[in-house]
Amino acid sequence: MTGTEPSSHATGPDSHACHENTVRNAWVKTCSVAFERPFRLGSTERSQGLRRCLISAVMANVVSEGAEERGTRTLRAEGALKAIAVDQESPERVHRALEQALVFAGAAFVAVYTPSQDGELLSLVESAGAPRTLYGLRDSYPRAGRSPAAEAHRGGRPVSLSPAELAEHAQARRVPSRDFHLVALPVHGNGGGCLLAVSERPAGFDTDDRKCLELVSEAVAFTAPAAPAEGGELPPGAFSLAMDTGRVRVGDDLLDLFGLDPVEFDGRVETLLGLTVPEDLPSLMSVVEADHMSIGDRELEFRVLQPTGPPKWLRLTGRLLPGGEGHPARLVGTVADASTLRSDVTDVARVQRLATALATAVTVRDVGNAVVAALRRPLRADRIALAELESDRLVVTVLDPPEPEAWPELWRREWRSEWPDAPVRAMPTLSAALREGRARIWPAGSTLERALAEVGPGGLAVLPLPAGNRMAGACLIGWDAPHDFGTDERALLTACAGLAGQALVRARAFDAEHELVGMLQRQLLPRRLPRLPGAVAVARYLPSTAGLELGGDWYDVIPLPDHHVALVIGDVQGHSAGAATLMGQMRTALRAYAVEGHPPDVVVGHANRLLMDMESDLFATCAYVDVDLEEGSAWCVRAGHLPPVLRYPDGRTEIAEAEGGPPLGVITQADFPMSPLRLPPGTVIALATDGLVETPGTDIDEGMDRLAGRLAGAAPADLGFVADALLGNAPRSDDVALLLMRYDGMDLRPLRESWTVWRVPQAVGHARRFARRTLRTWGVTEDIDAVLLVVSELVTNALVHTDGRVRMDLTLINNRLRVAIADASPRSPVRPTSIGWEATGGRGILLVEALSATWGTLPVSGGKQVWAEVALGR
Repeated sequence: MTGTEPSSHATGPDSHACHENTVRNAWVKTCSVAFERPFRLGSTERSQGLRRCLISAVMANVVSEGAEERGTRTLRAEGALKAIAVDQESPERVHRALEQALVFAGAAFVAVYTPSQDGELLSLVESAGAPRTLYGLRDSYPRAGRSPAAEAHRGGRPVSLSPAELAEHAQARRVPSRDFHLVALPVHGNGGGCLLAVSERPAGFDTDDRKCLELVSEAVAFTAPAAPAEGGELPPGAFSLAMDTGRVRVGDDLLDLFGLDPVEFDGRVETLLGLTVPEDLPSLMSVVEADHMSIGDRELEFRVLQPTGPPKWLRLTGRLLPGGEGHPARLVGTVADASTLRSDVTDVARVQRLATALATAVTVRDVGNAVVAALRRPLRADRIALAELESDRLVVTVLDPPEPEAWPELWRREWRSEWPDAPVRAMPTLSAALREGRARIWPAGSTLERALAEVGPGGLAVLPLPAGNRMAGACLIGWDAPHDFGTDERALLTACAGLAGQALVRARAFDAEHELVGMLQRQLLPRRLPRLPGAVAVARYLPSTAGLELGGDWYDVIPLPDHHVALVIGDVQGHSAGAATLMGQMRTALRAYAVEGHPPDVVVGHANRLLMDMESDLFATCAYVDVDLEEGSAWCVRAGHLPPVLRYPDGRTEIAEAEGGPPLGVITQADFPMSPLRLPPGTVIALATDGLVETPGTDIDEGMDRLAGRLAGAAPADLGFVADALLGNAPRSDDVALLLMRYDGMDLRPLRESWTVWRVPQAVGHARRFARRTLRTWGVTEDIDAVLLVVSELVTNALVHTDGRVRMDLTLINNRLRVAIADASPRSPVRPTSIGWEATGGRGILLVEALSATWGTLPVSGGKQVWAEVALGR
């Protein structure tokens, strides 16, 4: 870096070309090291500082060849400063000049002070090295004071202080934090000023060090820009921000970059910050806040939101000016469109933008799209393919352009569904590049296998995407016209490949976990909804798009006896495996309690006690609606959940006024009142979780009103379309469950009669007579004997094998008669496997099975129900 190796110099007409080659080779070699490190938004200052040091070191290395024999650091410093002075247009020239004091004079800190606008202070305008607070140095010193800076400026001669002298010099620094040597040198020209340098070496600055510092002060005198005035007209793209009030002065051209009308701009910096992309806001705040920024020039790229299309990239170049006594500090600088930047910073910006895009890329497809957006247009490529490496095959995730005709024939043969799946063995050149693990470039006319040659007839770049000690995939970039690959372009491709490889591995893990999450979630939710008599139900579930954690939202449709159905929707607190597990337990418990025949309030109350007994740290909300499909009525119970939304046949919507109880798992002895609902035929009932109606910054009541309005405007003929329209396509930060049911009314209502069987000697005969009278009343004349035999056997079993009350229910619908006998015993009848000739019982269930189309048992509250269905008129 310092050019200690001797070298010979060319002379004659080719000497200038040799000199340029030396500079270029050194610069390429140095940059190749710098580009190996990833760029992040917010690290522009560090990367630019490293770049400037590298440039200075390379230039010093070149100039010092041949001068090393004289053995002076002064000549090397002079060469480096001359290289900086050539670029008078660079806004960083002062900082680059100060950095030479760190390199050649061994300074730990160096700063330049210039007179303020009122001429009363020497204000710090640029610094380099360690933070000045370590040495207790100030932002400004009175020009008439006794500080070393003021004395050097007024006297026009250097002032040097040792640690002991500094301890007695009260105005030199605020707090004596450590021992160091201080040198103040006058700066002549451009209004004057002072150069302060700090050394922590025990001996301080030696003679060569002081000569180097004098050269730096002379370079600063010729390169230091004049401080802008606080008032007056601003140049194009410039701004001036008062750090104490946050008021900013800007020009109309700068407001155009932000898409603001000059008439409507209120002059507040918060207005401009509110238009930036949220991910870029922390880095931008570190520049516009005085506590987080040192004196001097700083540069940063950020994005601003646009009404349509992608965000716009802007570059801010800022400089913090101390205010002095009675004047606030100001941040002055310019903001320019990043697309108009010089070419020497474009590659750095591309890598930075790619790193920013990959930081927010979630899926493998997102990573591919980010790589295409960062490379195809800047490189003027005709096609880009990004593929994952799975075993011995390349699974292409992104193709640009996406049309099959734009890609080789082999790829089209392997085209499966949307993307191709090409074997690596069919492309040996690509396989070799993946094994070597480094970027390969083939210019136009290179001999390649046909599968690759057709990708880039004018030039092909293959970028293996490394991820640790393996290859995650490959990126192929092809040109149709002959393409000239430059050194900077190769460095750009290498840097982008490293970033894309790491992002691809993260995205692949996300996709795999997301698929696992989706599979588990689908297992915990109903696979399909049952067919309902006189009603249609549909459901939708959308997982959160903000991460991989499992949600606790669930829904269920539970068919119940006597043409009842229970609609259930709920939400367990949190997003975790524990929440998903508890969701599955609550869904199972509610279904079990509902099937037992409990009323809605008892079902929810039992679920609440179960959750309390589980001693879980989580709670759950739930809405339970028991709908009578025969009568068109319902009972609703809410446990801390949103009420149902009803859409009536005339298009009118209503948020049901259903009284609610506390969430499940909060209070052991909680009341869950039941609220009645009327459902005329054609009514749609909607149940949803809060993820559908609740958004940040919006009241949940507004969300419910919005849901009711959207439901009113939907056509209920196809509930699937209605559900999709209610969900929309907007990304959500919470899971969403939606359950819709349209009640149409039953075309044929069943006939029902009930009979209480008293435990008397003629109980079975009474039951048969009641059944015969009922069938005659209903006009049934066929298969009466079979029905009476089934009634006899079922009633006899209940009286003989159980205690307590026995009830018989008869239901007739569509020529099917259902005989149901309910008793107080939970024990179900068992079908005998074999019966001997001498046996006196056990044949009743066999007779029921032979005479009926189907039979079974149901648990009911406090007992069971044995039922059989007989098809009449067979």
